[in-house]
Amino acid sequence: MSSPIWKAATVAPLLAALGCAPQRLAPSDAAPPYTPHSAPWVDRTLAHMTLRQKAAQMVWPRTFGDYAAADAAAWRQLEREAREDSVGGFIISVGSPIEIAAKLDALQRVSAVPLLVGADLEAGAGFRARGGYYLPNAIDLGGAPLFPPNMAIGAAALGTLAATGGDSAAAARLAWDEGRATAQEGRALGIHVNFAPVLDVNNNPANPVINTRSYGADPHLVAWLGAAYVRGLQAEGASGGMVATAKHFPGHGDTDVNSHFALPVVGASRARLDSVELVPFRAAVNAGIGAVMTFHGAVTALDSTGVPATLSAPVLTGLLRNQLHFHGLVVSDAMDMRGVLDKYGAVEAVQRAVAAGADVLLQPDTARQAIDAIVAGVAAGRYTAARVDSSARRILAIKHALGLDRRRLVALDSVRAVVGDSAHEALARDAGERAMTLVRDSFALVPMRRLNAGARVLSVTIARRYDLPAGGAFDAELAHVFPALRRELVVVDDAAQAAPDYARLLRAADSADVTLVGVYATQSWDAPNARAPRAAVEFVRQLAARGVRPAVIAFGNPYLLQDVPAVPAYLVAWGGSPLLQRAAARALLGAAPITGRLPIEIPGLAALGSGLTR
Repeated sequence: MSSPIWKAATVAPLLAALGCAPQRLAPSDAAPPYTPHSAPWVDRTLAHMTLRQKAAQMVWPRTFGDYAAADAAAWRQLEREAREDSVGGFIISVGSPIEIAAKLDALQRVSAVPLLVGADLEAGAGFRARGGYYLPNAIDLGGAPLFPPNMAIGAAALGTLAATGGDSAAAARLAWDEGRATAQEGRALGIHVNFAPVLDVNNNPANPVINTRSYGADPHLVAWLGAAYVRGLQAEGASGGMVATAKHFPGHGDTDVNSHFALPVVGASRARLDSVELVPFRAAVNAGIGAVMTFHGAVTALDSTGVPATLSAPVLTGLLRNQLHFHGLVVSDAMDMRGVLDKYGAVEAVQRAVAAGADVLLQPDTARQAIDAIVAGVAAGRYTAARVDSSARRILAIKHALGLDRRRLVALDSVRAVVGDSAHEALARDAGERAMTLVRDSFALVPMRRLNAGARVLSVTIARRYDLPAGGAFDAELAHVFPALRRELVVVDDAAQAAPDYARLLRAADSADVTLVGVYATQSWDAPNARAPRAAVEFVRQLAARGVRPAVIAFGNPYLLQDVPAVPAYLVAWGGSPLLQRAAARALLGAAPITGRLPIEIPGLAALGSGLTR
């Protein structure tokens, strides 16, 4: 057992509030690191590659897991990238499990060198591998289980620590188990690199892009759970593990700008970075993590030129390689994001990233242009051919470590035996129920067992039009107990629709015994810093002012309480998936215990570590 990742001295006040014994906090069991090394296959393959083919190993375009006929233009493009351009891998986005596996097998067959496939599986394989919804009936087509977001795992872990007096093994087990289940399902689909865990410390409540993707606001909590996840994901190595990716280095938590749309700037001092942002990344490197993803934002204490970290040699080579002694893959965030494109353009951004120390360039504007840019950078003297060789060798060594030189295809018949199996579904359900966090219950509404079956319960769902499952599972669970449940859906973002009739809803609430308001809003990319629609917030405020005593359920952004501070009951469900909707309903009904604790502070309203148990 290595030394504890969660340093007792730095989190002693939090642990004391939870009633925990700091000396019992320690990481989970170690896992083998994916450290690139020389092997005959790697040496042989590299020796037969041209400079352009080596550069191509560094370029990974994106594909969707959708159906594509053999003569479709989209498929022909992918086939050209794999066969003619010899790209090193792909990043796979959304699709059904079988279609993802079939498409990746087809790409592997046309590539001379095995492909390394990555995906954002931040909340399990279901984060990408689901069949979606069939319209107009909104039929859920199923797929891999979708785990609660990281912040929910943080809430569940703190709840377990409080309940057990600081049993770190029990508290970290959920993160480890999620990593293990994700690796099993990901490898069954033909995916090898998981662009997770998110190790950003969400110490800025106004962060528009991280939010619940982070384990919390305490760097040691993030480090501890992130390391447990890494070990679970990488536990079985080539026989069934995935490569974990720590992101977004050196830290995207203290920003209020979305790097998809603009360049964020982190102005923290080096001392603050060392004590907060870098803590989880150091823990991940010590845990043997195989890859690190870069941040498309400027960190002025590390590079005073204002260059995004992805393009900064002081950050990628000076800090990550030389100071943190990381030897795995350095992976860029998507190269088509505005955080790098707006100022530098596609070609310049690619060359700067390679010069800075990036090994893999994800999702460039076009694969061929990116490969040309890497080769041109050598000719222009911006970096040497040996620099390209080093990245190609790392990528090939990971392929060898995963056994792809010996077996690159997955068996489609085995997908259904692994992906979405009952054990993984049960694990996700358990995580969801343990994550429910009751922040406030001024009038002892929860649990709602005191109400008789004929009680007049009003359930108001506030969601965007495209959020098809919003409210469905939550209301269905409530209706089992309250058959007369009144359901109301408020669509908040469709300009073509008339404004919601909030006056009618206020009258309905006046005649109800209990009013529940579910707000389905996570961090908002189209309206930065908006926790909920303004009209919806005003509606909830009016409910509280009329003495209705509404219970608000935050199906997403936990900081929503800042907008409706007068509500008497506030439950954080962390996300709006059907699994979390059912968990929230069961918590309110008293069908499941409520044990979650806030892994963040809601400024001025709730402290980190707080939460009511039921």
